[in-house]
Amino acid sequence: MPRRSDCPISNVLDHVGDKWSLLILRDLMFFAKHSYSELQNSDERIASNILSARLTQLEKDGLIQKRTDPNDKRKRVYALTKAGKDMLPILLEMIAWSGVHDPNTNAPKTLLQRIRHDRTALIDELRQQSSGT
Repeated sequence: MPRRSDCPISNVLDHVGDKWSLLILRDLMFFAKHSYSELQNSDERIASNILSARLTQLEKDGLIQKRTDPNDKRKRVYALTKAGKDMLPILLEMIAWSGVHDPNTNAPKTLLQRIRHDRTALIDELRQQSSGT
């Protein structure tokens, strides 16, 4: 995809500037979803054609990788790459913003407190959790 500009925010948005891409990263990072069907069954109910397109684009952009499922060689699973895991602080900031500005957010209070007071340890823990498939 050609760059629109050299602006760093524009660059990030070129990779994850739609809600579906961010929600896929969220599910891989926070909810240990790895298969196509697990991702499709998220609360937001992404359409299969959109999910397929976003997975392809995220893989092309180097944020996720598709692998053979170790438990069933006929299936594929998705995992975050290092670049995908590096999106963690951005997603945490989005959660923190929602915690302040959305009284109906379902972000757990303990998570919001950890983002504010124990961010580095939280990031380390979440990186470790998202390492396995």
